[in-house]
Amino acid sequence: MKLSGMELLRVRMPLVAPFRTSFGTQEARELLLVRAVTPTGEGWGECVALADPHYSSEYLDGAEHILRDYLVPALLRAQEVTAHKVAPLLAPVKGHRMAKAALEMAVLDAELRACGTSFATALGSTKDSVPCGVSVGIMDSIPRLLDVVGTYLDAGYVRIKLKIEPGWDVEPVRAVRERFGDDILLQVDANTAYTLSDVPQLKRLDPFGLLLIEQPLEEEDVRGHAELARNITTPICLDESIVSARSAADAIALGACRIVNIKPGRVGGYLEARRVHDVCAAHGVPVWCGGMLETGLGRAGNLALASLPGFTLPGDTSASDRFYRTDITEPFVLDAGHLPVPSGPGLGVAPIPEALAEVTTAKAWLRS
Repeated sequence: MKLSGMELLRVRMPLVAPFRTSFGTQEARELLLVRAVTPTGEGWGECVALADPHYSSEYLDGAEHILRDYLVPALLRAQEVTAHKVAPLLAPVKGHRMAKAALEMAVLDAELRACGTSFATALGSTKDSVPCGVSVGIMDSIPRLLDVVGTYLDAGYVRIKLKIEPGWDVEPVRAVRERFGDDILLQVDANTAYTLSDVPQLKRLDPFGLLLIEQPLEEEDVRGHAELARNITTPICLDESIVSARSAADAIALGACRIVNIKPGRVGGYLEARRVHDVCAAHGVPVWCGGMLETGLGRAGNLALASLPGFTLPGDTSASDRFYRTDITEPFVLDAGHLPVPSGPGLGVAPIPEALAEVTTAKAWLRS
């Protein structure tokens, strides 16, 4: 198909509560949306880069610049664009996976809407709903943490993930286990906050029967994760380190992880995310779908991805009200710990014009 033009929209969505991790605290989510327009319709993409380069080297202003000046013009110059052609067309620009993923998502959405096929079907879905976990940020106190975890368990979430950092790790995990028991699925996420010198402290998490510890060391320290894995019994899951199917294969071969968190934006798009899934499945490594505080657009795509057969652990595809009082699409509502996989054409959801207009802070139209 030929693209008529693309629109970039900056949006700012207040969070229902501040969300604190080892790399900072967010009170609102700033996002960049992409609308791909064709002669017969449109498609939507979402760039998951954060406002600052703390989770990864990509950040929102940089993503907007690279999209506007390099990536979108490359697609608009092409005589024919399909989702599978996006990566080759953008290959001359190195890196910027989150920006590229937003474009691939928008093109794939437009392409699938035109032929009446859902994201889930195109990716290889085997489920019509997926179990959902929730990510709990670092709190000011353990009593506050216990109240929040209890609220999420009462809401029906089937897995709890605690953000941790040095000084907030063993005691919050102990408190949650003592209050809610050994039967709840519990895991922790360090977001690269530790080093190999912290092995003795991380070993103290082993008695709590955690599903996994996510990304304890720096993203490039794959050999360090392999060394850590030999010294603790809690399974290591990699997040920031996994940027492609190749990096997943390398990490698995080195013994750096037993579980992988797949985030489509981090690996360059849903098509590469499916390849990561396939590599992990071939090696018997379970995967789950991580979250980046997406709007309903990104949530819809993530639910489709999480319905693939290798996603055997609950992911961070939480309900819309986990982060937002009002989403830009119809909200996703938790039902018995699960969310439905959209079955309509493309993403199966679209922005509600009034809701989108309320949170849009800037937009730019780029035409061929």
